[in-house]
Amino acid sequence: MFESIIRKPDAIRIHHEFGNEDRSDVQVTTEIVDGKLNVYVFAYDTPLKYVRLRWNFEKKCTGNVLGDAWERGYGDMGWQNIHPTNGMPWYFMIQKENYMAGYGVQVRPSALCMWQLDPRGVTLWLDVRNGGQGILLKGRKLHACSVVYEEYELNNKHTFEISQEFCQKMCEDPIFPDKPVYGANNWYYAYGHSSREEILDDTDYLMDMCKNNENPPFMVIDDCWQLYRSDNYIGGPWVSNDKFGDMKSLIDEIKEKGARPGIWMRFLYDNSDYIPQECRLESGFLDPSHPEVLEHIQEDIARICSWGVELIKHDFTTFDIFGKWGFQMHPMMSADGWHFYDQTKTTAEIVVNLYKTILEAAQPTHTMILGCNTIGHLGAGLMHMNRSGDDTSGKVWERTLRMGVNTLAFRLPQHKTFYDIDADCLGIMETLPWKQNRLWAKLLAYSGTSLFVSAKPGVLSPEEKEELAQYLKVNSIQSNRAIPLDWQDMSFPEVWKIDGETIAFNWDYEDGIVGLQGTGKNWDFDFLSKLTNKLW
Repeated sequence: MFESIIRKPDAIRIHHEFGNEDRSDVQVTTEIVDGKLNVYVFAYDTPLKYVRLRWNFEKKCTGNVLGDAWERGYGDMGWQNIHPTNGMPWYFMIQKENYMAGYGVQVRPSALCMWQLDPRGVTLWLDVRNGGQGILLKGRKLHACSVVYEEYELNNKHTFEISQEFCQKMCEDPIFPDKPVYGANNWYYAYGHSSREEILDDTDYLMDMCKNNENPPFMVIDDCWQLYRSDNYIGGPWVSNDKFGDMKSLIDEIKEKGARPGIWMRFLYDNSDYIPQECRLESGFLDPSHPEVLEHIQEDIARICSWGVELIKHDFTTFDIFGKWGFQMHPMMSADGWHFYDQTKTTAEIVVNLYKTILEAAQPTHTMILGCNTIGHLGAGLMHMNRSGDDTSGKVWERTLRMGVNTLAFRLPQHKTFYDIDADCLGIMETLPWKQNRLWAKLLAYSGTSLFVSAKPGVLSPEEKEELAQYLKVNSIQSNRAIPLDWQDMSFPEVWKIDGETIAFNWDYEDGIVGLQGTGKNWDFDFLSKLTNKLW
């Protein structure tokens, strides 16, 4: 039904800083090893930017296609028709009648990889730049990627299950948490305005709901604890502020209450004046290619792990490197015209090494790693957990649908194949009614992925709190298996098979959807409120 690409490409095009003319020092070679097509790139003096591989099909290709995203999802994931101008990062699935196929690259490639599919063939773009400039390989043979392909017959399997199988083929060495991770993170009601006392109160509130659970929950201290925290500055140095005091004693108190402590970090945003300028990108963020920056990050992690934290949630590394969000990365992640301190490595190699450094620094204390705003395909095998989408909301239901439900459904094939998926929090404050939030709570609880709650104490009634406690108990085990049955028809799948039982989640559209999503911008609730106030 579909055509394999585990063969020599029909055409290879090389793009470099001097244009597209042939360069005698550049070579691109392929070899088939264990059913995978390894792609190698070699050059002496030519600064390489992209390599474009093309496979032509003998027969016209038709079907429905599901692509991935460069980093997190932004409510824009889903199945679609073949769209030849669309770029699909990392891998894609295609389905027609009773057949499916997956086209992809194995995780942690040395290039940023993007696919294009048209009725006559498939194209793979390898972005081998260093930042936004051509890579100087200087005679090094770069293993750019390993291409994988597999064709499947559906028979009695769902397209979701096949997608899981292909994700497993792309990642042969995932790492996972030691036990199911769930609990609380007060970001989605406090939004960065919290204190030591509030964190401890939140821990009490959490433990009251989890007091009979054999697997203790996590209490994650999010952005708010560091020395310089304001609405306009959320970076280091990574030492505590006056509202939090001694962090080791706070971590000890969380443990004494029965919870497992976690903490949020933004490693590449640090304005410590002793860090030299050569360690920074032009944007001012730390340059992860510089060895002194990696040493600085290792020192930060060692200090934080010495406090006794059991989970580090590191955030913003993609934005801090590239200066834009995933929905702005079309078609390529990086803009032209800049480079890293170390110009001999590709962007992908530098990012992978950053993730590896973070993991290795945390390993002596067995501290788990949760990546947020990370490049999942580069982080698989180097992080225990990964956030599937952009932020959900404790204020706007439409945002939770987009960033939560959509990305949970379409990134769920990567759960327990790349890492554990974190589809983000259940935000509970006065703004959202429980009739909406309970739907998201229930889906998260039974999804087999992590349920983190941001529950403002006093908002839930005793009955609602007891219902949430039951969801937390279910999620403390995470033995459930969920499949979005209608994911080829809906952006926010409603019909799910959970442990063999079909359950309908009728997302609340009673008043229509207020949040609009446009090209290049996610229209927010405040904008729409101002607009509707003018119209009505």
